[in-house]
Amino acid sequence: MMLIFGLMLLLLQTAACLDQLCRFGQIHSISQCYAALGHKLNLQMKPYPSYTELYLYKTLNDGSRLDVFSITDNKEHKHESIRNRSEFFFDNMTLIINNVTRADSGRYTLDVIEIDVIISSDLQVIVEAPIGSLEVSIICSANQTSVFCSSKGDKIIYSWTLNGKILEEGPMFGNSRIDLDDRTDGDISCSLKNNVSHAQKTIRLKPCPGEILLHECSCVYIHTYIHIKHSSTNDEEQSSFLTGLLMDSMHGT
Repeated sequence: MMLIFGLMLLLLQTAACLDQLCRFGQIHSISQCYAALGHKLNLQMKPYPSYTELYLYKTLNDGSRLDVFSITDNKEHKHESIRNRSEFFFDNMTLIINNVTRADSGRYTLDVIEIDVIISSDLQVIVEAPIGSLEVSIICSANQTSVFCSSKGDKIIYSWTLNGKILEEGPMFGNSRIDLDDRTDGDISCSLKNNVSHAQKTIRLKPCPGEILLHECSCVYIHTYIHIKHSSTNDEEQSSFLTGLLMDSMHGT
């Protein structure tokens, strides 16, 4: 018989999804950066004090070019896809895109014109769904405690620890399960991470209230029954009285 054991004490639950800062790297090089779906993407451009024009565009899957952002004559120009969800800061040359969508992923190229010289650098932006609500459940069965950990998100790596010791880790597909002895006692943690976020839930795991407890109760009952049986006489009234005591003790009254 399987029992879903829900009487665990939640000790700690943490989650973090950091807004990503992506920097354009060295000239004529390609850097890689991850952005969290629904969060902010900070595209920081290397400051060029003498620049006259700046162009940021993205190469689409069909090879065409999407002009995302530009500065000419000290004026900003934004593509309609980011116009209402972005802002540019001249002091640190950073373009902030809010509410990142999967369509924001792709290869970005930054062209800076400085004294008639074009300086180019590339950045590959990968958008991933961050880790969502982390759920942990426990099922007790014969001689075994199964602990389940699940969450939504892209390319999640999981790890299980018991009292600080790593038990198992690896990529997670849908959910993760670990099987333990039914007498396991301690703090068990499920930790999840991907390239844009991480989360952890720690619970106090108690031994399952399973067959061992039931056997102990049966033994007490049998021992009491035999003791009363051997102490009884043929007197019908005394037998009825002792039977009443036995029934009362079984019901805790």
